[in-house]
Amino acid sequence: MNKTKVGILFGGKSVEHDVSIISAQNIAKYINKDVYDLTLIGISKKGDWFLCNEVSKDISSGIPLLLTLKASKPSFIANDQTFDVDVIFPVLHGTDGEDGNIQGMLKAVDIPFVGSEALGSSVSMDKLTSKRVLQNAGVPVARFLSYTRAEKGKISFDEIVAKLGLPFIIKPANLGSSVGVFKVSEKEGFDEKINTLFEFDKVALVEEFIEGRELECAVLGNEQPVASPAGEIVLKGDYEFYSFKAKYVDGNAVDLIIPTKLAPEIEEQVKQLSIKSFQTASCKDLARIDLFLKPTGDLVVNEINTIPGFTNISMYPKLIGELGIGYADLISKLIQLALERYKEDQSISTNFESSL
Repeated sequence: MNKTKVGILFGGKSVEHDVSIISAQNIAKYINKDVYDLTLIGISKKGDWFLCNEVSKDISSGIPLLLTLKASKPSFIANDQTFDVDVIFPVLHGTDGEDGNIQGMLKAVDIPFVGSEALGSSVSMDKLTSKRVLQNAGVPVARFLSYTRAEKGKISFDEIVAKLGLPFIIKPANLGSSVGVFKVSEKEGFDEKINTLFEFDKVALVEEFIEGRELECAVLGNEQPVASPAGEIVLKGDYEFYSFKAKYVDGNAVDLIIPTKLAPEIEEQVKQLSIKSFQTASCKDLARIDLFLKPTGDLVVNEINTIPGFTNISMYPKLIGELGIGYADLISKLIQLALERYKEDQSISTNFESSL
């Protein structure tokens, strides 16, 4: 049996570059090598592509890659040797990886890939757009304001407090992993936090602070997606929110409760809201939906992550495990979903005979 050739795409020109590498290391480790042949493709922080021998931070030591476009099938070129892949597994977090840019390129050159296409990726990555889209569909979201970099001089702390209350959260609209995110509880230091945020993005999202339990739900599939039981993030120590340090640096910052205990009707609402968010944003294959559960019992959808982490502590594979799907089987399922979706796309005609 011929093995399916899978290209794992990792790294990226993003502040989440290092997180991507850790996720990709796990996928490369656990993928079923009896079924799949791996090609490791690293993208440096400068955006250059390399053929690598291993998934590591030393991406630029690999062989520089070129992509050739052919009518029959696109191919990669490394050291004058041409090769192709059957499917790409993007393990890219954040800018130029999760925002639809890579997905649009792969779609344009006709290479199948795992995960949401350009539309679902860009809608979900842009937190401001996703909130507007979800809100329009009747999905509950936190109250919010937004400001562009050009409007920075017009941002008023007092106006934000009047509209959203105190404390509130400020975050870049187009980043993940809690980079550039701050909880603001007082006016002192606010301007410095805004300046730091705008170093990472051109749009600032300001949200009301939601006091409640932080839940996550994994969604898998396409035509009939399924949702996992809810997991819960319980912060420990002095952390006021789930920061980058709490997520990836401090191993004692949180307890991950998988699955968490919820009333049956709340559990069902979490699943239904997660699937509705997934479909509303035009997601494909997989996503992790982050929610808050207020003391009143009301749920609020916080974010949609179309390429959730696959590190050893990441919630997505752990939550899918509650559906009876192990890590290696999850990787295989995602590749299968991508190839099925590609095959279905190929059935759509692009030829139209006209009298023009």
